[in-house]
Amino acid sequence: MKLVLVQPPIEDFYDTDVRLQPIGLAYLAGAVRERLPGIAVEILDFHHGWGRRSRPLPKELSYLREYYAHHDESPFSTFHQYYRFGASDADIASVLREKDPDVVGISSLFTPYYREALAVARIAKEHTRAKVVLGGSHVSADPHSVLREPAVDFVVTGEGERPLVELLRALAAGAPCARWFNSGGEHEPPEELPIPDLSSLRPESYCLRGKPMVFLVTSRSCPHRCSFCSVHTTFGLRYRRASVPRVIEEMKLRYREGYRVFDFEDDNLTYYKDEMKELCRAIRREFPEGPEGAIELLAMNGISYLSLDTELLRLMKEAGFSRLNLALVSSDTSVLETTKRPHTVSRYVEVVEEAHRLGFEITSYQILGLPFESLASMVQTLVFAARLPVLLGASPFYLTPGSPIQRQLGVELTEADYFRARLTAMAWEGRDFTRDDVYTLLVTTRIVNFLKTRGRISRRRRLGEELLATLLSNGELQAASGRSRRPLARFRSELFFDVWKQLEYVTDLEGRRIHEAQCPPQPWSQPRPSRAMRTSAPSGPQVPRS
Repeated sequence: MKLVLVQPPIEDFYDTDVRLQPIGLAYLAGAVRERLPGIAVEILDFHHGWGRRSRPLPKELSYLREYYAHHDESPFSTFHQYYRFGASDADIASVLREKDPDVVGISSLFTPYYREALAVARIAKEHTRAKVVLGGSHVSADPHSVLREPAVDFVVTGEGERPLVELLRALAAGAPCARWFNSGGEHEPPEELPIPDLSSLRPESYCLRGKPMVFLVTSRSCPHRCSFCSVHTTFGLRYRRASVPRVIEEMKLRYREGYRVFDFEDDNLTYYKDEMKELCRAIRREFPEGPEGAIELLAMNGISYLSLDTELLRLMKEAGFSRLNLALVSSDTSVLETTKRPHTVSRYVEVVEEAHRLGFEITSYQILGLPFESLASMVQTLVFAARLPVLLGASPFYLTPGSPIQRQLGVELTEADYFRARLTAMAWEGRDFTRDDVYTLLVTTRIVNFLKTRGRISRRRRLGEELLATLLSNGELQAASGRSRRPLARFRSELFFDVWKQLEYVTDLEGRRIHEAQCPPQPWSQPRPSRAMRTSAPSGPQVPRS
């Protein structure tokens, strides 16, 4: 029997350039190779390495034309063109015909891209004799709608290693099969899972700044119960992590295979602080800097600041971490309580201060437009983070099936809602804020980051200064393409200036305060100097006033 595991292409305004390695499929391949050695298994990545091509804007997203109307070369740009990232349907059909598999397993991880996964299922059904299986987070959230697709023979929900092996074993024996296989609430300890099989993938295909990068997953699920997160739909409620020796074993294997950048994709990497400290010490011992190349450690999926302390931060830095992605979400205590996040603002500030002192580059992530949040609360969070030595990462909220907040809201999602469950869609509007507000704050975070990252003079830097000066002088933000300047019609200048007045200062990544020149009540009514900010001497991170 021959099994191919497929990562489908996606269609959206942008793609995450580096986080594309199909680690979930590699876990499945490892399980099949170990437990069913008679089955040949191969991973086909139809997402990465096939380029991109323009696509018409889908009707469900037609309202976005007003927001992403212009090609924009400025540092404040958002999105413009809708693309297909990955192989064409013809390419997929050709490869599948050549491989001639008995079973095609397709990953449907993210709800907004479920149509692309189903399209691959239809291609597989038309061009091969294979049985078609779908699994992944979206399938776990709504298996019934996936089973309604005629091209889908089976679905696998929850953690897929055990149920996929059970399905393949039944197919190989010719036994009658149910169409739905799941883990039944029994989750294997990470310690007992086979090491992911990356033999189908080339290290040079997944790189960060020219160095091969590999994903590591040392734990499954999350001990927190944030209402906007659907991780427990797939991984259950019980948090489990692998032992330090097991993680080191996998890292050594990847190092021998040529990987030098290790990205920990855990949903909560540092929850058990003592184990994480032990892991950092072990990495330091086992991977010293040497002629074969030092390693770099990342946690692009984000880290919960609740579990970070001075010792752990120091050990992480010594082990090879240099960047921290911290999920602030909101600085409003009431919002944290409503979303069931057990985090505190004071703890966040302590972690940022210590991480900055140790030399980490920090990005602070805020969710824009949570259903129970006010516009004033969003502005408060943006201003809070702007005054700290961090970059701002803003993600417009989207409602995913199976998340606690969906049940809390009592919202029944349609297929169109599934399709719009992406940050680029800005689909959610609240009682106290509009899509224009979310869009304006998204662009404002780019303006703040521009102020925080003064580097070498470049054409793009000069362009940003010109456009910011125009905004401050006449209240209009423009998109720039060549010499063309076009106003961003959905950008609410009055909201931007409300944020601008509350800022008082911005702290750059070196800890220096950048002070705002006095902002008049109607800033567009009189000319403004092109350099509206002045820099003070470094003062270190400060606790922002709420």
